[in-house]
Amino acid sequence: MPALAALVAVTAVWGLTFVQVKDAVAVYPVLPFLALRFAIASLALAPGARRLARLGRAGAGAAALAGGLLAAGYVLQTLGLERTSVSSAGFVTGTSVVLTPLLARACFRLDVGAGAWAGAALALAGLALLAGVHRGQWGGDLLVLAAAAVYALQIVLMERYAPRYDPVGFTLAEMAAACGGLAVAAVPTAAVPRGATVWAALLVTGLLASALAFLVQTWAQRRTSATRTALVFTLEPVWAALFGVTLAGDRLGALGWVGCAVILAGIVLAEPAAGAALGRLAVGGRTLLPAGRGRPRPPAPPPSDLL
Repeated sequence: MPALAALVAVTAVWGLTFVQVKDAVAVYPVLPFLALRFAIASLALAPGARRLARLGRAGAGAAALAGGLLAAGYVLQTLGLERTSVSSAGFVTGTSVVLTPLLARACFRLDVGAGAWAGAALALAGLALLAGVHRGQWGGDLLVLAAAAVYALQIVLMERYAPRYDPVGFTLAEMAAACGGLAVAAVPTAAVPRGATVWAALLVTGLLASALAFLVQTWAQRRTSATRTALVFTLEPVWAALFGVTLAGDRLGALGWVGCAVILAGIVLAEPAAGAALGRLAVGGRTLLPAGRGRPRPPAPPPSDLL
């Protein structure tokens, strides 16, 4: 499916940016970095500003909520990335696929099977193993876990929002809302970005990992469910680990890789289609998910239930 293939490309970009962001925030404050990232994303989408009028009040409110979730998630993830390895952060972020159906139940009273609960328990066990890799890493992994929960909520809500609103207008409003909130928070530590490392990370994350990636997500979730989106996003930690080892020199050791494997096992147990998706990709299969697999999409609640 084109929508799922596009989401796979997005996960590769996000996996690469774990390395770039970690290097950038080592020399530049986190909040100004994120504010500039979403400012660049907003400017990139600005040519579509005329489409904001199609959102209406409800759409603007939905986009503001989605943007606020993104801002909160990226603050938590980037602060965690300062305190943990690229590979660990990638695998912990992958727990969003476990959290997505649980949050869907909490928000929209959807049924969640025993596999999802068992998968969540396995993912937490994997986090505990990862925490033992480097001294002081536990706090960073917890921050990234909180970010994963925020991202999972954003995926759940986007299943409701994406089919209702113009994707360009919605994504622009979402990026602008994230930028506005982060800009206010960044004032105390504001500084002029300097150096190729910071600017390269800003441009790649702003243009590709934010403007293009979330536009693709909005477009794709008009065509596929939150569960399938979360399943494809399980590839993000795989990309992050690959780039972490090859570009950032990560050395997790046996305990760390066991923790990563346990997290992936939890993801597959929670959503068996994830294993099929990864397997098909590994053998070069043409389809990303088996036809007819995944949870059925529940009916969208009225707008008053979403805001």
